[in-house]
Amino acid sequence: GFLSLGLGEGDHIAIIGRNRPYLYWAMVAAQSVGAIPVPLYQDSVAEEMAYVIDHCSARFIVAQDQEQVDKIIEVKDKLPGVEQIIFLDPRGMRKYDRTSLTDYKALQARGRDEEAKLRPELEKRLARQSGANTCAMLYTSGTTGRPKGVVLSNDNIILTSKASCDFDG
Repeated sequence: GFLSLGLGEGDHIAIIGRNRPYLYWAMVAAQSVGAIPVPLYQDSVAEEMAYVIDHCSARFIVAQDQEQVDKIIEVKDKLPGVEQIIFLDPRGMRKYDRTSLTDYKALQARGRDEEAKLRPELEKRLARQSGANTCAMLYTSGTTGRPKGVVLSNDNIILTSKASCDFDG
């Protein structure tokens, strides 16, 4: 589905919400097309989210629910680079202007409908993945100033996980 929106390699995509399977699937889907997921704390206020989203130049946002969508709408004028907000839970958003909103399930269906057309591009992008590729960009809490983006490669995640397993036995 992300390919059908035009999510490109190296593009940043903000992921906002509680730890839920759909949000992890969104992260894996973004990584699969070569994009960089940027998870944000769901408890952050709108201004904090705006800083991170603008700083990483996210083109797309995956938001869990109306609460998160409302925060983004509140600061939308500070986020000129954001093209679409993809929401998981549609409750409470029936009357929202859908110009820049996309339903997660509808995006999944769109991806399935366009799979034959998009599959060759997906295969090319998957083949270009390596340990050196960026896995995610995580932001610090900003206790000593503005939050800073920490870029983690696939190798960072894999080797840290392996070291943790080796240490814990």
